[in-house]
Amino acid sequence: MASWLHVDAAYRLGPRALGLGVWGKGPGRWLAGRRLGVGLADPLAGADIRPLWEAQRWVGVDASAALAWMAAHPPFAGPHWLCGQEAALRVLQLGQALPRPLPGWARPVLLAHARRIAANPAYAMAQDNNHPISEAAGLLVCGLLLASRHLAARGAARLDGAMARLVAPDGGFAQPSPAYHRLMLDVVTATEMLRRLWGGPPAAAGTLLRAAAATDVLRQFTCPHSGALPRIGHQDGSAFDGSPDARGSLARAEALFGTAPARTAWRCDGFAGWAAAGARAILRTGGGGFRPAHADFLHLDLWDGPLNVLRDGGTGAYNPAPEHAWWLQHFWSVAAHNTVQFDGAEPMPRVSRFLHAQWPATGADWVRDRHGRHHAREVEPRGREWRVTDRLDGPFTRATLRWRLAPGEWRLTRDGVEGPAARIQVTGTPRLEQGWESLAYGEATSCPVLVSELGPARTAETNIRLPG
Repeated sequence: MASWLHVDAAYRLGPRALGLGVWGKGPGRWLAGRRLGVGLADPLAGADIRPLWEAQRWVGVDASAALAWMAAHPPFAGPHWLCGQEAALRVLQLGQALPRPLPGWARPVLLAHARRIAANPAYAMAQDNNHPISEAAGLLVCGLLLASRHLAARGAARLDGAMARLVAPDGGFAQPSPAYHRLMLDVVTATEMLRRLWGGPPAAAGTLLRAAAATDVLRQFTCPHSGALPRIGHQDGSAFDGSPDARGSLARAEALFGTAPARTAWRCDGFAGWAAAGARAILRTGGGGFRPAHADFLHLDLWDGPLNVLRDGGTGAYNPAPEHAWWLQHFWSVAAHNTVQFDGAEPMPRVSRFLHAQWPATGADWVRDRHGRHHAREVEPRGREWRVTDRLDGPFTRATLRWRLAPGEWRLTRDGVEGPAARIQVTGTPRLEQGWESLAYGEATSCPVLVSELGPARTAETNIRLPG
């Protein structure tokens, strides 16, 4: 059974991603090590490396800090050189701090980083996420700062290609994660700033149009009161400027790529949203054809001002400690999202840490799993009241609807729950459970969850009345 699931997952990835991935993790990694004169280990083989990487991305770096870091972490040894994207992110930070003309000490630093970024491009391109964009941007910036027209042109071509592949004309990103949408746009923004400052090859018109559209999508994701983002998809706290507040990212992108008027309804590849009477809702939809990270199709986030009333469970960690191994199963599962589960089963079997098999078919507001079980969701704002209608079809015995709630004083009622944040009425038999959410990477805290057993019902309605 496992081998069949791997075949299915490989088929869905397609020959491009599959071939690049097999090469990048095998011969490509070995050849990269030969080129760099080291053995490149698997970053996931030991303890969780992401917090270590996050802390060493050179945010606010200056000359003395960069040189001290290079002395402590010589190329290409140690964990900080295992990932080309991490090298690219350091280059983008350094580029913003360097004066013109380029100081002599910076040249060997940039050359080392350019070598690491270029060592194994197949691995980055196979991911179809932020990696190929970041690494292409890193090569371009190295070429600009080193006055290497060849390297800059190579990076620019790769960046334009990655943007054309991974960012839809409507601004949706192949990686359905508001946090990684922000990181992608931060990378493109920093690169465009440096390109204009150092006189690099101009971006393709399509790249600029996609960046402008992605800026508009980030505007819809960002809470105007706090700068917080929904925790939909992978949410590991990665932030180019080191801040959880996305408003700085949005302001920088708007300064380069333009602003757009506020909208009460919007849609892009992978998401849809609505705004009414001080509240906002964001729906995770299908689209794009790229690998899904979480079982979160038709998950709905609802924000009332700065309060995330109905929320995603978050991520937990990519490589948690043994005592937290359950995070990998829980936080990425259907039960960690505000959606419908059929017959207590997962909609997609997992075949590896970041890969599922038997992806569901999806549309703008519907999803159909491998068994033909169909879920369509309609969201209707009515001032301070929101109505969500779920229509179900296909071969199932029972369906379960979950609404993950903001921590607070919630009381179970005959038809739902009520508390200071909202009154929620649901179809079916409701109960209030303790669940788990990951508000920050590597953390898990308890949260209330409204669970409604729908049985064989084919239609369910949820009415959410916000205070005021």
